[in-house]
Amino acid sequence: MAAAATTTPSNTLTMKLLVDSRPLRQRVVFAEAGKDTVDFLFSLLSVPAGTSVKLLGKESMVGCTGNLYSSAERLEDPYVQPDAAKDDILCAAMMPPPAAARPNSWVFPLPEPAPAAPAPAPKKFFNCFYSYYYSGCSRYVAEVSGTRCPSCSNQMSRDANLIGSPSPVAKPERKGFVQGGMVVYTVTDDLVISPMSNVSTIALLNACGVRDFGTLQERTVQIGYKEGLEILKASLQSKTVLTDVFLGKKPPSSMKNGGSTPQLSNGRRHDSHTWRA
Repeated sequence: MAAAATTTPSNTLTMKLLVDSRPLRQRVVFAEAGKDTVDFLFSLLSVPAGTSVKLLGKESMVGCTGNLYSSAERLEDPYVQPDAAKDDILCAAMMPPPAAARPNSWVFPLPEPAPAAPAPAPKKFFNCFYSYYYSGCSRYVAEVSGTRCPSCSNQMSRDANLIGSPSPVAKPERKGFVQGGMVVYTVTDDLVISPMSNVSTIALLNACGVRDFGTLQERTVQIGYKEGLEILKASLQSKTVLTDVFLGKKPPSSMKNGGSTPQLSNGRRHDSHTWRA
C-alpha cells in the first residue's frame, strides 16, 4: 500500500472486536471503541480526496478519482495558471482534523508546524517633555521620537509607558468530536457508530443471525498508521470494513477496478492482536 510520508506517528489506538468465528461466516459482528478511536474514524471525513489518492495509490482507487489525480499530475505547465501550484491539488496539506484531539486520535502524519515567528519588538511611545506642565501637551502621544508636539511645537522624545495592554488570548484546547469519559461506542462492520447500550447490542446480534454465543470471540486490535490506511481504503470500497481489515478478507468482487480486485492485507495479522474467549 502506498504511503506518502517517510515518518509515521508512534501513537496507536485500540478497538475491541466481537468476532463470529464460525468457519463459513467468520466476520466482525461489531466493535467496542472509546473516544480516541471514534474521533479518528470521524476524522477520516476530513481527509482531502487528493490526499487520499496519494496515500492509497492511484491504482487502488475505485471509481474515477485516480484518473482525476493522474490527469492533474500529467498536465503540462503551459496549461496551468502561472500562480497555481500542482501540489495544492495533488498534495493538499492535511491539517489537524477538527474531529481529532491530537495527539491521541490521529494516526496519519501531519506536516511539521512552521517555526514560530519571533515576537515583534514592543512598540515604543513618546510624549512631550512639557506634558507634566501643560495639559495641552499631555493629550498627545507619538510613535516616532522627535515628532513635533501639536500643542507647544517641542520635540516629543520622552518615553511614555503604555499600561492596560490586552493579554494574549489562549487557544482553546482541542477536545475532539465525541464525548469521552465513561461513554463507550459501538462500531458496526460498515462503520455505523452509536453509543453502546444493551438494547443496541442485542439488536446487532439478532441482525447478524447469531444464535450460538459460543461462536463469539473477543479480539483486541491496535490501529496504527498501516491499519489507519487500510481502514481509509476499505471505507471507500467496502461495506465490511472491520472484517476486511482485521480478518484479512478481500473486498467483494463487485468492487473491481480495471479487472483487478484490490487487496487490503495479505492474510491475517497476529502481531498486534490478542484473542480472548
